[in-house]
Amino acid sequence: MEGQYNKHFSNHLQREMEYKTYGKKGRPVLIFPSQDGRFFDFENFGMIDVLAPWIEKGEIRAICVDGIDGETWSNRSADNRWRIEQHERWYHYVTEELIPEVRKRKTETFIVTGCSMGAFHAGNFFFRRPDIFDSVIALSGLYTAGYGFPMYSDELTFMNSPIDFLREMPADHPWMDLYKKRNIYICVGQGKWEDELLESTRALDTVLCQRGIPANMDYWGFDVDHDWCWWRVQLPYFMEKVLAKKYGLA
Repeated sequence: MEGQYNKHFSNHLQREMEYKTYGKKGRPVLIFPSQDGRFFDFENFGMIDVLAPWIEKGEIRAICVDGIDGETWSNRSADNRWRIEQHERWYHYVTEELIPEVRKRKTETFIVTGCSMGAFHAGNFFFRRPDIFDSVIALSGLYTAGYGFPMYSDELTFMNSPIDFLREMPADHPWMDLYKKRNIYICVGQGKWEDELLESTRALDTVLCQRGIPANMDYWGFDVDHDWCWWRVQLPYFMEKVLAKKYGLA
């Protein structure tokens, strides 16, 4: 499917940032790349193709974000504080610069999705900003900052560790009620290379249950590996559920 390439300057990151969009109408779907990935990966791995039926019918438009994991979560040799501060600059780029640029109207909310590290970003952004994101589809993710910062913690790593900040979130926080009105789909396989992701998904499942936040936690079979071939099956499966629920069809 043909997409539209875009480039704009980010004041938060002080550089040009790239992204690609597919479709012009419908609900916006913000897509994060997997670890160290780029904005073109979803297209290259056939993930845009599985969304094409909804894009072509004008039901969704996909926005593929460019990542900077190589500077932040994967950059283990750099100063930890700088790494997490750089991640925060990217977070603010996405929420304060990219989203306003692609929004069709001020009140429009987004579906957010990603696979592997992209699932972490999707979950992290969703739980931090449920006012912007009304639905999340996270496939094979980890949900604590300990993955990228195993020997370091501060207030910023805490803010980017969903299992931890959800556990500690005050019961009267306005996000708590908002979560209950949102669509949460978290999926993981039980096959090759999914062990650590499975453990993290179960931990998130436990916290969401403890906090009374309804979520669809889906554990696929022992033949379901950490791989694009399965994410190409999972994404349309859950997208259909999100769109049906949003439009009152289920």
